[in-house]
Amino acid sequence: MKNVGVVLLILGVIGLAYFGYEAYQQSGSFNAFGVDVAVSKADWTPVILSALVTVAGYLIMKMKRK
Repeated sequence: MKNVGVVLLILGVIGLAYFGYEAYQQSGSFNAFGVDVAVSKADWTPVILSALVTVAGYLIMKMKRK
């Protein structure tokens, strides 16, 4: 069971890095009346799911057997 947790943890971190970078690339900023305004067109669902997979992998990895 610990191996499954490690695999999920690794996949979650890779997903966070990849989808986070993609979301970062799809955002932009502009100046309006001297204020820097940030706009994002990114879909944040893959980032959130990757974070959930990372947390689930960590919890499974740390789970103790009885």
